[in-house]
Amino acid sequence: MTLHLTVHRGTEQIGGSCIELEAADGARLILDAGRPLDAPREAGGLLPATLDISRPAHVVFSHPHMDHWGLVSELPASWPLSTGEKSAALMRLTLGVFGESIERPISTWHSRQGALDIGGFRVTPFLTDHSALDAYMLLIERDEVRVLYTGDFRTHGRKAALVEGMIARPPRDIDVLLMEGTNLCSDKPVVTESDLEARFLELAQAVPGHLFVDWSAQNFDRTVTLFRTARRSGRDLVLDLYAADALLQIAEGTGLPCPGDPRFPELKVIITPKMKWLYQRMGRAGFVEVIRRGCATSRQRVAARPAIVMARKSLVMDYEDRASLPMTGADCFVHSSWRGYLDASDAASGWAVAARAGARRELVHTSGHASAADLSRFARAIDPRVLVPVHGVEWDAPGIALPPVQRLRDGERWTIGRHGG
Repeated sequence: MTLHLTVHRGTEQIGGSCIELEAADGARLILDAGRPLDAPREAGGLLPATLDISRPAHVVFSHPHMDHWGLVSELPASWPLSTGEKSAALMRLTLGVFGESIERPISTWHSRQGALDIGGFRVTPFLTDHSALDAYMLLIERDEVRVLYTGDFRTHGRKAALVEGMIARPPRDIDVLLMEGTNLCSDKPVVTESDLEARFLELAQAVPGHLFVDWSAQNFDRTVTLFRTARRSGRDLVLDLYAADALLQIAEGTGLPCPGDPRFPELKVIITPKMKWLYQRMGRAGFVEVIRRGCATSRQRVAARPAIVMARKSLVMDYEDRASLPMTGADCFVHSSWRGYLDASDAASGWAVAARAGARRELVHTSGHASAADLSRFARAIDPRVLVPVHGVEWDAPGIALPPVQRLRDGERWTIGRHGG
């Protein structure tokens, strides 16, 4: 028995992932439909040209980063969509910020879900460790062929035990491993979130003023790291409306700190003018009012006591414009995202504002993706008949031990036999 595999996008780039499996009877399963990382926000028509949208298909999204689902609005309305239940909530929230919406149902699974029948394929989601919450590896079975798609993963986040468990007890008889390779030949930092927590605690104890931290509101591992730092150092953690909203969307059943929950008094929300305007534009002025009455703090109260303050670029501009929470020489600005997102030449960035203020500046981050050594360790544990590389740019000379590799080109249709090809 055979399946046909086509990597429509991802054999030679990071992000924009789109992979298709087609059975002998014509049933098709699409794994991710991501927006390319270098695509302008206003650009359309970005689905890969080799993806046939004239025939039925089912789509499964591995996790809620836009380079894996961001072309959802370009997919045919008749194609059913599936993803994790918290991923679906975050996808809808993300589009809402851009003034858009997903006007169609999304079938969801929960983190302990067993095998699912999706479009005639047997799909088993395995919750994994990644900088995105609710990220999954996917085991796809059809016509006696078994394919494991890693999506994006790592082994050094707060859910590392999930991946270590799979390495210790791997699924057997995998014909094809579709594995990401983001960090091949990369110098990105790969340390644990616990290591980052220790570093942030050092800063909180050494810096007399605020820690202004630029991190992604949907990197919940980092939010937990900063909350734990705040609690251990006797500070508050001050979030913006969007970060508070994201937590409220997904916190149920997770144990994550949640705004307004009396168990987490250190967690505060600041309502800045630009973020208030954004939520009013989204038609969610009522949410702003709920936060204002429940767990909001003011910039004056934050200024009065050293805290850990969310400080993405737009927030820094709000703080500076009103001169109500400006950086000073007693403060520290921390960039806690991928270094590629830091434009040191941008005069409006928090990095530049901190420099002008004489504030301390630090880079404290860890990658959302597995190290090269862990990629090798994982692939050898799975021991597939063939490994098909995706989501990477250094696969031709990865410098690590791997199972037999089948390199494909974007759009190339390849037949998976029961014995690997």
